[in-house]
Amino acid sequence: MAEVMTVLGPIPAHELGVTDAHDHLFLRSPALPGQDFHDTEKAIAEVTGAGLNTIVEVTPIDLGRDPAGMRAVSQRTGVHVIAATGYHRDAHYPRGHWVYDASADELAGRILADLQQGMDSDPARAGVIKAGASYQHISVAEQRRLIAAAAGSKETGVAILVHTEVGTCGHEIVDLLTREGLKPGRIILAHLDRNPDAELHREIADRGVWLEYDTPGRIKYRPDSQLIDLIEVMANAGHAGSIMLGLDLGQRDYYRAYGGGPGLRYLMETFAPRLRRRVGEDVMQAILVNNPARAFAIAKP
Repeated sequence: MAEVMTVLGPIPAHELGVTDAHDHLFLRSPALPGQDFHDTEKAIAEVTGAGLNTIVEVTPIDLGRDPAGMRAVSQRTGVHVIAATGYHRDAHYPRGHWVYDASADELAGRILADLQQGMDSDPARAGVIKAGASYQHISVAEQRRLIAAAAGSKETGVAILVHTEVGTCGHEIVDLLTREGLKPGRIILAHLDRNPDAELHREIADRGVWLEYDTPGRIKYRPDSQLIDLIEVMANAGHAGSIMLGLDLGQRDYYRAYGGGPGLRYLMETFAPRLRRRVGEDVMQAILVNNPARAFAIAKP
């Protein structure tokens, strides 16, 4: 039986239920000054009543990740939390940070320790690997971190979720990871909906890669109606089995608990009902439940 690693330990993948496939409960980044959030009680308040069974928390190494806080959220809300190891794109690490000088082997070693032993001196183990690329290019340092992520995935069977900046470099990321021997089904590309090019998305999905859309309620990118249109086009093209949804609340201003919005409830209270009316229950079940259970299940190396 396929399993998923949560911060409270492994569970059968079919128990994930309704899944937010990309979010943050704790975050601190020099790329987002004044937008850090690290209050466990506020995270618990945000998660409570959000209508989710699982949250994939993709805050990576050295960006405010809080394994103990994630365990507390899961224990007190009953919501499964899958934590991330790995690294973000260059913009989130200041000049001189150790990730720029570390070798691919050193970077991979830290990833494997998080996956196999625990994170940041905490017993909670990571269950997904984060990576990232810049706008329209993958820097040399980002390439090295992607190679390290591939090594961690190949050894453990855990999926890699890759940040695409404004939905760019999708094919290039897949090319790099598959050259490293990674199977497409272990690759999840995030934020592609920031570039809602259905033809491009169909090409990427045809390669067997997961597409993770995470801008519901983020009107600064585009209205929800455009994302609903995109999902309908993808479903009609036979790719309902390739899509997952998240919110990516990566700034404190997005949290209701900090006085902002749209908040974690937005996915299931506002966006999901609109999408369900357009695409039907079977597609919703695939996107919210079945696809995450397959994407985040640990594959035998």
